[in-house]
Amino acid sequence: MSKIEISSDKKLMNSIKSKKTKTNNNLSIYITLGLFAVLFLSMIVYLIVFNCTNSRSFLSNSYNKRETVLMKQNLRGTIYSNDGDILAYSVQNDDGTQTRIYPYGSLFAHCIGYSTKGKTGVEQLQNYYLINTCDSLTTRADNASNKVLNNSYNVTTTLDVELQKIADEYLGNYNGAVIFTEVKTGRILAMVSHPTYDPNNIDAMWDLLTVDSESSVLLNRVTQGQYPPGSTFKIVSALEYYRENGNGYKKYDYVCNGYYTYGDYRINCFHQTQHGDVDFDLSFAKSCNSSFANIGMSLERKLFSETLTSLLFNSPLPCEYEYNQSRLIIDEETTDYDMMQLSIGQGKTSLSPYHLNLITMAIANDGLLCTPYIVDNIKDASGVIVEDYSANTYGMLITEDEAKFLQGLMEEVVLNGTATRLQNDIYTAAGKTGSAEYNDLGDSHAWFTGYAPAENPEVAVTIIIEAGGTGGEKAVPLAKLMFDSYFERY
Repeated sequence: MSKIEISSDKKLMNSIKSKKTKTNNNLSIYITLGLFAVLFLSMIVYLIVFNCTNSRSFLSNSYNKRETVLMKQNLRGTIYSNDGDILAYSVQNDDGTQTRIYPYGSLFAHCIGYSTKGKTGVEQLQNYYLINTCDSLTTRADNASNKVLNNSYNVTTTLDVELQKIADEYLGNYNGAVIFTEVKTGRILAMVSHPTYDPNNIDAMWDLLTVDSESSVLLNRVTQGQYPPGSTFKIVSALEYYRENGNGYKKYDYVCNGYYTYGDYRINCFHQTQHGDVDFDLSFAKSCNSSFANIGMSLERKLFSETLTSLLFNSPLPCEYEYNQSRLIIDEETTDYDMMQLSIGQGKTSLSPYHLNLITMAIANDGLLCTPYIVDNIKDASGVIVEDYSANTYGMLITEDEAKFLQGLMEEVVLNGTATRLQNDIYTAAGKTGSAEYNDLGDSHAWFTGYAPAENPEVAVTIIIEAGGTGGEKAVPLAKLMFDSYFERY
């Protein structure tokens, strides 16, 4: 082969290699550009989704200056009760600012909340709608020229004024909490916490409240209060016994002499009452501490722990408000004395009224819990509904069979036990009382949790009256007043 042919072949090979190199380089560039394009598009999609799903929380953030701008343009929306009473509204001042007014003063303080010095309650939950205008661009232009603030959206709550008044007036100077709910929807009809405050004066009293470390006026005791549940916890102990023994509970028998001893430990019945020979139903109805301490000592601790988890102890709760988790740990380190105490709702057991109401609603609704909610709908200034809220199921806390078992026990409490004051000719009821001791002197908080009607439950109420004495004497009469009011009007 001649030198010329070899040279030509080399040139051809070099040309081919050059083209391959260029092709590979171009391919790398295209791949890199494609990756950048995908990443860029992903970032845009993420920002859009993030903004859409978090815009409301951004607007409520105290560091967000956008709200300050909106407050200068829009009149904060009105909040209504379920039958149209005004619970909160704003008026425009001569200087263009606005003042928030709460017509019922302290009555709805913890559930409606306040809108200055931060926000709480419905004022916080629905801040996005309450601060955004529903007016058209033309109307906004006219308002701007006339120095009139734009209309914002209005909020209709699930709250019932009469039920709220009854709970508030009955509590009076007592500290405590009341929550009244619909068991098949989760609608909150009343939420009262004492001590309370007047949100009309929140700005004036703010420094005093924040300086006083002992003040609990701003605490919503319904969702944030933590109390020993006393005998209302026997609902949980009874459930665990049923899960371990099934219908064997019908064979249970105990003779109560006013106290129960195990080793060196002793549990007394309330005021050392001697209940005599009691079966399981009567032990629950009469709220016999001795019998339930005996029951508690027979329970498997690991299984009891699983039951607590299924009832949302030590777990997040379905709750729109700020809340504290109810806590109770049962494990191999739980002592015999602790088991005796917790089986009657004392010792290290703590529970919020809200959580106990969740359990009560689930029992009344054959095991199914509906997520509580406090806003029915959002309307524009002309009254057109722009967002409508409805019942959402959280899930089965207990089986239908377990619910029927507990329903029977709670009905017996009203028929032959510690809540006979609930008996009447208008409706049937079921529930559980509690007297939770909180010091060494035997002083107690008064509890009641229950529902009505017993045969087809509609509403549930949970009540705690701090230092109120016994649940049967102090909390049950309030439950009856609230049930009476509801069934007279609905």
